[in-house]
Amino acid sequence: MALTWFRRVVWLGIAANAALAVPTLVAPARMIAFSNLPPATPTLWPQFAALLLVLLSVFYVPAALDPARYAVTAWSAVGARLAGVIFFVGFQPAVYHRLGYFDLVFFVPELLLLMAARRELDAHDRSDRSAPGRTVAPA
Repeated sequence: MALTWFRRVVWLGIAANAALAVPTLVAPARMIAFSNLPPATPTLWPQFAALLLVLLSVFYVPAALDPARYAVTAWSAVGARLAGVIFFVGFQPAVYHRLGYFDLVFFVPELLLLMAARRELDAHDRSDRSAPGRTVAPA
């Protein structure tokens, strides 16, 4: 169950990233003004940051599709959210903290759900090994 919810939260995060990044790619000055962020010149930099956010989100897709199979990618996706929180909240002026809180909204449930999913998968693996009449070579 936790695995299913983890996947849903990752997909929601991908959609949320796209909702921020795509308009910023198309109309960076308008998005900066809409977000009440300080103006940036040249607008190449916010557009480039938006492009990087799109690319980062593409790397989340394997974790959203099958986090058990792509466990390293799933944990990396959670780590990337934490990095966003630390970068924006820990190292940037207060006006940019909202961007870190955006990542925090996804980091907390992703971390908790992935930890729960890992426990569920480990318990399932243990029960498979101890099933009567079942021979499994030790790992």
